[in-house]
Amino acid sequence: MIKWVQIGVLAKSSKDFTTLVKLLDSLGLRKGPVGENEISRSAEFLPARLSFDVIHRKKPWDDADLILVVNDPDTALELVRRQGIEVVHEHSGPEPEHSVRNFRMTLPGGTRVLVWGPRVTDTVVDTDHLALEGDLNAAGKHFAIVISRFNSFITERLLAGTLDGLTRCGAKLFKDIALVRVPGAFEIPSAARTLAETKKYDAIICIGCLLRGDTAHYDVIVNEVTRGIGQSAQETGVPHAFGVLTWDTLEQAIDRAGLKMGNKGFEAALAAVEMANFKKAIRKAGRRSQVSSVRNGKSKSAKKSRH
Repeated sequence: MIKWVQIGVLAKSSKDFTTLVKLLDSLGLRKGPVGENEISRSAEFLPARLSFDVIHRKKPWDDADLILVVNDPDTALELVRRQGIEVVHEHSGPEPEHSVRNFRMTLPGGTRVLVWGPRVTDTVVDTDHLALEGDLNAAGKHFAIVISRFNSFITERLLAGTLDGLTRCGAKLFKDIALVRVPGAFEIPSAARTLAETKKYDAIICIGCLLRGDTAHYDVIVNEVTRGIGQSAQETGVPHAFGVLTWDTLEQAIDRAGLKMGNKGFEAALAAVEMANFKKAIRKAGRRSQVSSVRNGKSKSAKKSRH
């Protein structure tokens, strides 16, 4: 039985490979392993969602070597143009009433790419395109990581995952990321609030590890840390990502610090990037709503004038 599906795209030249990797990275796909040998170069990408289509064309079609489905084709087109890639065909113009937009590009080596996606309109059935959400682009954003020294065997692995997540999303080490160390998890909320109140950071990532002992100390600390981080986020308005592990045993914590249960630090980094961009998504939705209201008003006025 099939256990997974791996889809490969063959770039027609070395330059096309480099351009395509850069484009996919800028569109928000998480990059996996990159390899090279005497036969080929490869870069693996890990989309959050993947659909596998089998298609038969009933009419002649200028097939593409790669078809990308995006949830914001307007922004995707801007990213393509910024990279100097020539768009050879564009179907359905920039007007918001067009529910779907697609465009084609041919890379210098001949690799053909088709990008399409539905806009946020009432006709879109897929609720993923209706939801307001921040994207995973960390470029130009600033992040602070508060990490506990206690249980450093675990927290250092969480930190590695956090830095990996931020840099994969476009944040620059040393330039966009500040690292603050505190003695233990109990001190995380205080440090996080101090950083948030400076208004220098778009999101704070809290990293720590608490393991249950033989006393009630664990429950007291867990409650205070959770409450403190949540309260800091609510009162400062700066998103706080919760990357504090709270488990009964060391083995459980290790599994969530890079082994079979993933890396909680990496997940916290992605949450921080998404929430750092959430306000931008709200503002963008507000502008669309205003444009829609103006156009609806003009449409109603035009109807009245005709009658």
